[in-house]
Amino acid sequence: MANKLKIKKGDLVQVIAGARQSRGGDRGKQGKVLAVYPERNRVLVEGINRVIKHKKATQTQAGGTAGGRETHEAPIHVSNVALVDPKDNKPTRVGYREETVERDGRNKTVRVRVSRRTGEEI
Repeated sequence: MANKLKIKKGDLVQVIAGARQSRGGDRGKQGKVLAVYPERNRVLVEGINRVIKHKKATQTQAGGTAGGRETHEAPIHVSNVALVDPKDNKPTRVGYREETVERDGRNKTVRVRVSRRTGEEI
């Protein structure tokens, strides 16, 4: 069974754990979430946790060879990132607030994600 995560695809997140940038790590960097893997509790963040993959040289259609080293983003555990508050660009926790919205003459209750830091809607 997959877990419900509070971070969604397209959110801006900041790395809050790991090695500091001065030591070659990603802590403090911000990036956009490219994919969410709730079954493994991991998220793929743009520009974060980059790894080098070696690709075997193969023949191409034009007759050249393509191979070498390629860098890709690797998934990072969701506990190591925090959502960035849109108001002050600092990491925050996520909460939910229920609001009643009128649609087609009927009142409907919807859950809205809010920043715990400022109370702003995300």
